[in-house]
Amino acid sequence: MTWQPFYVGDGTPRDVDLGEPPPWRSFPRQALHKQFQPPPGLVKAVNAALALRRPLLVTGAAGSGKSTVIEQVATELKLGDVLRWHITSRSTLTEALYRYDALGRIHAQRLDGPGGSDDIAPFLQMGPLGTALLPAGRPRALLIDEIDKSDLDLPSDLLDVLERGEFEIPELARYKSEIVEVREWDGEARRPVERGLVQCDSFPFIVMTSNGERDFPAAFLRRCIRYTMPQPTVDALRRVVEAHLRIGTDTERSGAVDLLIEAFVGRVAAGESLAIDQLLNAVHLLSGGSAPAGEDKQEVMDLVLRELSRA
Repeated sequence: MTWQPFYVGDGTPRDVDLGEPPPWRSFPRQALHKQFQPPPGLVKAVNAALALRRPLLVTGAAGSGKSTVIEQVATELKLGDVLRWHITSRSTLTEALYRYDALGRIHAQRLDGPGGSDDIAPFLQMGPLGTALLPAGRPRALLIDEIDKSDLDLPSDLLDVLERGEFEIPELARYKSEIVEVREWDGEARRPVERGLVQCDSFPFIVMTSNGERDFPAAFLRRCIRYTMPQPTVDALRRVVEAHLRIGTDTERSGAVDLLIEAFVGRVAAGESLAIDQLLNAVHLLSGGSAPAGEDKQEVMDLVLRELSRA
């Protein structure tokens, strides 16, 4: 069951079975590494980035699957859980490297009084990029999502760290102990940092995504392997839909899904802004055992396939 009028609008309390959610909206969230279908050329771009130890910059429209490729790579190569740094206009390089709670440490020192603990470790935590650069024997996987949303200076600020694979934590560089155990970003594990210097021993696999909303400095681009997501085709979207939703052998239902995919591709080719997950939402509702019909069907399709450039 994927569709029924759960909410009627009469204000009457009732017991309602909401059914199972779409596979991609089940929580805790599951990685989509098995469902992801790499478009032509992306596999080669990933392998080039891995071989050259360079970040991969993937550009494409919102909802085109840019951020999913790293889940598939991390799974296939056993790189562990993906570290994630979601960029906003307020994001800074320092917060991605490490977080230091100076006020918390001052407050703790006041509570402890003279002779109390001066341990700095509880007030330090590595950021997602800092954790990726900790020496670990094998590379970590790091997603820097929507880097084109950043402040204009952030891509340039990243250059030295990405080139050298190291950075300094000033608070530890001048701390009394040479080695401090610092907590990682994605868990409670602690790793030793000596004299405040973090140096990777294996460059992480970094995927940076961009919606193509701005240009980047040439110095930044030359340090990346760049890939642009292609326009979706009918065949490619059929594979995506099949990977996420088993339509089965129902000829009538499969035919309706094919028509929906063809209409979706036509709208994108005409310049409309639509995301692949919108198509998946539409197929999920259309292919259920109690799919909407008639006027209801058209109204629901208009809702879930509304162009993204409109409010």
